[in-house]
Amino acid sequence: MAERPVHEHIKDLSNSMVILSDKVLKNFSLAMDALHDCDNLSCAQIKLADGEIDASEVRLEEQCLIFLALQQPVAKDLRVIITILKINNDLERIGDLAVHVVERIPEVNSDFVAQFDFQKMGAIAKEMVQKSIQAFVNRDRELAEEVVEMDEELDAMHRGVFKKVSTGIRSADVNETTQFIVSLSISRYIERIGDHATRIAREVLYMITGAIVRHSEGSFEKLIESLKD
Repeated sequence: MAERPVHEHIKDLSNSMVILSDKVLKNFSLAMDALHDCDNLSCAQIKLADGEIDASEVRLEEQCLIFLALQQPVAKDLRVIITILKINNDLERIGDLAVHVVERIPEVNSDFVAQFDFQKMGAIAKEMVQKSIQAFVNRDRELAEEVVEMDEELDAMHRGVFKKVSTGIRSADVNETTQFIVSLSISRYIERIGDHATRIAREVLYMITGAIVRHSEGSFEKLIESLKD
């Protein structure tokens, strides 16, 4: 391993992470399609794919740890590997959340979930993940910042679902009550995917700037201002 240049190892690890993100996004798209159609049969397929995602996540983590042990990178190279490790974990969690979505499908029907705009929520969450990974690949600070800003739209939609559920559940029968509760859980799963995409974007900002931004206080605009060269 030591015979190859460090940048080649980092490129290989980055490519593995991008491939993993493609698998995760494909599975999430299948989960959203299954939710739209209330397709219970897709659950097994999505769970099987998630098993492969978990295995890929473990392999990538092991490769990163071996690289750290043997190469002992410093400065920017070290930040890249740390970022890959953290993104790797977030991608695995996104995969788990896609499975959670399809696991709740048997508890709802298509007519009921149609009142919630889950497809739009899913599209936003997917776009956030895609852009955060693209920001990593291109070292694109502005795109990473855009992902962080997008999270508020998804949060607002989740709050809208919560409000609708809170209102509807007051006059619901037993069956509808269950479906309202399940729908709120599904909304939360999608919103959490957006949170993980935001975490990825913030890790990309760390990789680019060297500043840890996830615990910074104040508005996002103030945060970005503090990172300017």
